[in-house]
Amino acid sequence: MPFRIRTLALSAAALPFALALSACGDKKAEGTGPSGEPVANVAPPAGKAWTDIVSKTDEGGYRMGNPDAPIKLVEYGALSCSHCAEFAKESNEKLQGDYIASGRVSYELRYFMLNAFDVPASLLATCGTTEAVIPLSEQFWAWQPNMFNNLQAAGDAKLQQAAALPANQRLQAIAQLAGMTDFFAARGISRDQGAACLADTAKADLLAKQTETASTKYNVSGTPTFFINDASVGTADWATLEGKLKAAGAR
Repeated sequence: MPFRIRTLALSAAALPFALALSACGDKKAEGTGPSGEPVANVAPPAGKAWTDIVSKTDEGGYRMGNPDAPIKLVEYGALSCSHCAEFAKESNEKLQGDYIASGRVSYELRYFMLNAFDVPASLLATCGTTEAVIPLSEQFWAWQPNMFNNLQAAGDAKLQQAAALPANQRLQAIAQLAGMTDFFAARGISRDQGAACLADTAKADLLAKQTETASTKYNVSGTPTFFINDASVGTADWATLEGKLKAAGAR
């Protein structure tokens, strides 16, 4: 994580709630994950593809694919995490085009707050329709280096000024400095709509609570962390994770 970003993340005034810091990509792959016999393809509903079906889960995640898929992949990811961005780039075509489309695998994204920048990014990514959340996240990860450049250009003084604003103004100011407001406005989240979502401190608190639950209940300490059928496989690149999906029966 760039120095300036960590500086702001460590400032108590920057956070709209109590939030423990974690790391991006700090865990190696652990365990072997589930194993099983090959699983047959499952046909999608008539006139649809499994990749068109996205729903919000009870855990606050966003699941793409067959909700009854025998192989359930969960990613705890952060929009500020460069390792998550790399995974998205490597995996997107095959994960969605082969595994999710087959009906054998579902994919659920659960946001994990690494720092103060993940909060406005996650609020904006979830500001539109449920179906748009995962595509917007993937596009944000591809755009992510621009966020780092914008924050570097803004400088510590402006970042600290934004961090000191009242809670209902703070996230919007950070989002503007990072370029997030323009990014999402260009993808269907209007400025007024985005401002309303960024002022939703209750939803920001919920994101923090979900992160705390992931840390305490599931021992998630970094991103991306993957689970296959509730078994943690830690942090893995796409090649490694694909092998674990195949071992679980997606072959």
